[in-house]
Amino acid sequence: MKFVKVLGLPYKILQAYSQECRGICTQLQIPQTAFDILMFLANNPDMNTARDIVEIRGIKANLVSINVDRLVNEGLLERKPVPGDRRKTVLVCTEKADAFIMQGRAVQTRFAEQLLQGVDEAQYQNLLETLDKIEQNATKIRKGKL
Repeated sequence: MKFVKVLGLPYKILQAYSQECRGICTQLQIPQTAFDILMFLANNPDMNTARDIVEIRGIKANLVSINVDRLVNEGLLERKPVPGDRRKTVLVCTEKADAFIMQGRAVQTRFAEQLLQGVDEAQYQNLLETLDKIEQNATKIRKGKL
């Protein structure tokens, strides 16, 4: 069955990514989830709330809370209030995090290059188009429109 192979792919990619991140997580002395949160905020500065992390990255709210607290205590993140909305807090990477973010981006770039090794431009474009179509279908399924 082709579909079974497709379903296992995201898991294999996440396993490989975690393996590649192990060194920097050990160096930072933080778990993978904390590293993922830090890199998400660094790479997506417009998506800077705990809710964004929960909704977009799919990390459970309690894990986001625990790991954000850890990153704040380590001095890698700051919480800042949003003027005009006292209930909302944004998360901002600190200067102390800059060196780790640079290293993290290097790990991410190297991982992406390794993952796509042997994939030519036409195959890559086809992959992007296919993933876009799958994403559209998944959205329709979630909304009950497919």
